Amino acid sequence: MNTVALLKKIRRIQLQATHQVNDLLSGAYRSAFKGKGMEFEDVREYQPGDEIRTIDWNVTARMNRPYVKNFREERELTVTLVVDISASTRFGSGHQLKSELIAEISALLAFSAIKNHDKVALILFSDKIEKYLPPKNGVRHVLRVIRELLTYAPEHKKTDTAAALAFLGKVQRHSSICFLISDGITPDYSHEAAIIARQHDLISLTVVDPYENKIPTNHSLTLFKDLETDAERLVETPSINLNRELHENVQQRLRKHKALMNRLGGSFLTIETDKPYLLKLHHFFLSRQKRRR
Repeated sequence: MNTVALLKKIRRIQLQATHQVNDLLSGAYRSAFKGKGMEFEDVREYQPGDEIRTIDWNVTARMNRPYVKNFREERELTVTLVVDISASTRFGSGHQLKSELIAEISALLAFSAIKNHDKVALILFSDKIEKYLPPKNGVRHVLRVIRELLTYAPEHKKTDTAAALAFLGKVQRHSSICFLISDGITPDYSHEAAIIARQHDLISLTVVDPYENKIPTNHSLTLFKDLETDAERLVETPSINLNRELHENVQQRLRKHKALMNRLGGSFLTIETDKPYLLKLHHFFLSRQKRRR
């Protein structure tokens, strides 16, 4: 991608993400991720409907009419995007690769965070830590995050989610909102996830493609290639048994990740490359808000 094309793509993602955040996600995001507490800001005159417990009796006595205390939410939250850039994410059957959708979702979350004055950190991983951007706020920092998501060329192909979460535990000592954004094709990471979930709000967003469930083809033979190992396999297609096997493998993988998140008190959401995801993400945030009441 040349510089002009890259700048256009970053600008398109920025405009799209900003529009989506303003229209749908901002309130849901803020409600789903509360700050650390409430801080006293000032006092104002009592208005009908104000809670009696917020009345400042000292000021009320001094002014001879009721005054209430105003509080503001202390946020200072950090959102850490732990993003899978292994070779298996560079697959897509339709108009979009899994890696492109992962980049879009990451950008959307990053803009949601800075709109609510939260900081954003980025960890790109394969089977090693490829890139780390420490937490900062502001549009310039988020544009840097998007640029890395779109242009970073990973040195390795395989996936090690456990190593990524272990790295997060080292660099992010304070509690954060951790979005693990991946296609879920990874060795077991339950031990490291359990450690992270004790201190951080762990959310797994898993991106899947319809061809992972079913291969529609008119060819009698199809060559399959594992993008992470380069292993190849020639298979007779279309095959009912093959599609049944593919579907069950994907569903088993998703069930495993979901069960892990449920066991650890985290959250899990599946996002498909061939379906709209914005409303699904909105409902996900709202469901978290209800769960935490």
